Amino acid sequence: QLYKCVSNCRHLTIVISGRDSILEPLSFPEDPGSSASLSSTKAAPCALCPDLQPLWEKDPLLKHLLLEHKLVIADVRLVADFPRYMMYWRRRFAEQPLTDFCSVIQTNSEGPVEKQEQYFLLCDALPEDRILREQLQQRRLEEVLEQQQREREDITFQRACMFCNEEFKGNRSLLLNHMAKEHACNVGLPDNIVYCDEFLDTLEKKLDSLQCLYCEKVFRDKTTLKDHMRKKQHRKISSKNKEYDRFYVINYLELGKTWEEVQSEDDRELAEDQDDDWSDWQAHPLRVVCLFCEHQSDTMEQIYAHMEETHGFDLHKIKADFNLKFYQQVKLVNYIRRELHQCRCYGCQEKFVSREEVLRHIVDTTHAMKIPEPSTWDQPQYYFPTYENDALLCALSDSDSEMEEAERCRGVPVIAEDVSDLQELRHNSALNHLLKAGTSAR
Repeated sequence: QLYKCVSNCRHLTIVISGRDSILEPLSFPEDPGSSASLSSTKAAPCALCPDLQPLWEKDPLLKHLLLEHKLVIADVRLVADFPRYMMYWRRRFAEQPLTDFCSVIQTNSEGPVEKQEQYFLLCDALPEDRILREQLQQRRLEEVLEQQQREREDITFQRACMFCNEEFKGNRSLLLNHMAKEHACNVGLPDNIVYCDEFLDTLEKKLDSLQCLYCEKVFRDKTTLKDHMRKKQHRKISSKNKEYDRFYVINYLELGKTWEEVQSEDDRELAEDQDDDWSDWQAHPLRVVCLFCEHQSDTMEQIYAHMEETHGFDLHKIKADFNLKFYQQVKLVNYIRRELHQCRCYGCQEKFVSREEVLRHIVDTTHAMKIPEPSTWDQPQYYFPTYENDALLCALSDSDSEMEEAERCRGVPVIAEDVSDLQELRHNSALNHLLKAGTSAR
């Protein structure tokens, strides 16, 4: 019976040696919600010893409770704040007997009396313990959210990128977005991460140890490691590594549930709530981004006017001068975006260090309207968008000739075939002649 209860705790086992039945710790998994300010190794007093001293670290304290007081705490890994948990039960055990709160489990119940031992199991089957665990979980969640808010508002953040050593100052999101955009290292949205400094320290420590962030293999030098992570697309972290769980807010939301369990529940609820009624669906208008700067507009007219007034770029004139059809406009837009993303002037192919420099060059040299020969940009590779969510591509208009051709086609009447005399139709049908010709040829 004791074996079943303790096995469910998943951190203890029974070892029977000689005459004595001994419970020994097998492993104490780290609290997935632990962090720098909420460490699972914070010292705590024994809940049953008369003196507050000594203060114990978590693992030695659990072993002490087990061997000295025969007390087992179930699912201790789910206790959000172990020191506060211990202090609460220390006060309650001083007020009432241990048996008022714990299940009493007798080992070797069928053996001799001298070999029998009593152990006490404290678990959340007791309503008081369950409430305490939930309150500690709620308190920890509030502390984590406060920490997250401080990091969101912090403008004193300063750190170099672990891949290119570029220095970032201001908000942490600048560095995290840079890592995702420039190095394809996506560790999650900045707003989903907490204890960011410690998280980045952990990642940098692995890289300094020549260890891959994803598969965690160790390599002989940095060049080999970088090539491996680039070719294998291992510039990410493994969801199976629980070491990272404490850096994501989702792992603090529900008591005893990992992010995978919370996410799977959300997916199931979404699937259950799905229906075919789209009456309340509202479309979000697309925001069109300027070819040259970060300005956004709701309509094509506004973005055309902005590009012409601010950058001297007239897409209507270019479309007319080159007689661009729809897909040629798509290629040209993708070509210009790609060249500017690579800090290169699309008109003269001169390369610059930054996007600001190439834009300054385009203004100074009036290269905004200097479009290269179609053989440069009218290539199949520019069918593919430079930016996946480029709303400008969706709003381009067909050329006048294409629209006129479509209008002409719409105006051509379709005359139904006269089937009043089927015999004559079969005799004079072109298909009939072709069939006869094919038969004679064989």
